[in-house]
Amino acid sequence: MQETKEKTGLNPSWIVVAAGVSVALHVGKLPPAVAVLQRELGMSLLQAGFLLSTVQVAGMLLGLAVGLGADRWGLRRSMLWGLALVGFSSMLGAAATGFAGLLGLRALEGLGFLLVAMPGPGLIRRNVSPRELGARMGWWGTYMPLGSALGLLLGPWVLQAASWQSWWLLLGAASLCAGLAVWRWVPADPQAASRSAVADADLGWRPRLALTLRSPGPWLVGLSFAVYSGQWMGVIGFLPAMYAQAGMDAKLAGMLTALVAAANMVGNIASGRLLQHGWAARRSLQTGFVLMGLSALLAYVQLDGQPLAPLWLRFVAVMVFSAAGGLIPGTLFTSAVHLAPSQNTVSTTVGFMQQWSCVGQFAGPPAVAAVATAMGGWQWTWAVTGCMCVLGGLLALAVQRQWSRDR
Repeated sequence: MQETKEKTGLNPSWIVVAAGVSVALHVGKLPPAVAVLQRELGMSLLQAGFLLSTVQVAGMLLGLAVGLGADRWGLRRSMLWGLALVGFSSMLGAAATGFAGLLGLRALEGLGFLLVAMPGPGLIRRNVSPRELGARMGWWGTYMPLGSALGLLLGPWVLQAASWQSWWLLLGAASLCAGLAVWRWVPADPQAASRSAVADADLGWRPRLALTLRSPGPWLVGLSFAVYSGQWMGVIGFLPAMYAQAGMDAKLAGMLTALVAAANMVGNIASGRLLQHGWAARRSLQTGFVLMGLSALLAYVQLDGQPLAPLWLRFVAVMVFSAAGGLIPGTLFTSAVHLAPSQNTVSTTVGFMQQWSCVGQFAGPPAVAAVATAMGGWQWTWAVTGCMCVLGGLLALAVQRQWSRDR
């Protein structure tokens, strides 16, 4: 590791964070392109909702399996395969001529995303000292909002200057470059013999799977992540389309949406500091859910067909929605470590939580789109997010109760 630091001037963990950002760009690349894809490929709003969420199908189906197997496959090897899959799928997507083809390639991007996201924490832990781990994991927690924000910010400029196909090709190339950086500067996985020795000392995958699924902790953090991620993706994913319907310039809409996504980083970083200063998990989670529910209400509710608040205040409300929501994932990652049924099931618990996060991200955008289509506008979006926040608040109580019981 020291040799790597001298060659690059960076700890390899920063390369890992950058790789995470490179795949999160593919989550943020679609919202600015929704209107263009609807026009050029003839997609409906509901189809656009599924296109937004299909990148999460792999995580929804395979998160637990990847969590079980990443250590055996090799963390670095998993990340390299994931970056290659995302990069090539995005480049092939540029040649898509219809909804079905683009949808299938988005599913492959989702698989690649999962192969990158799951080994990230383990690779960071491998390359930093225990003293640095907490701070670096806080930065890892920002890879999704940072990548999404960059995609939302840069997308309108590329789309206006070139085409959506060029946007897909550019981001595919970015992921492949990230793969080259990981291959060049992140230390190789331990030799197979060493990994085998570790595996022999550990529980097999069947006992770990059974123990995880029998325990309440993984279910609580997983369901909590689902109700958070579903509403966050449902709101952020359609912001550019909402702004476009309001007649806003595409570049300005992209910049404002990027600011909203980036605000989520504030909550992610703050959550770790709050927990270090004695905040209970329940307090952080409930604060996040309550503020998300109230800010969505202010941003979307209408009286007599008119918005309750002026445009600037609605934008502030959506910023609060995203920033307060950032308290939730950071708290849940910490909770997952504590609520894993054993030290041998931490990765499995994180994988299970990631799987539920993907379920939420898959279901959230179509739910918001379906309500908007049925009601003829976005004014009832707050009802979707409000239901999720109520459930999240109840789950926060259960998370804290289980955490206290396990101490």
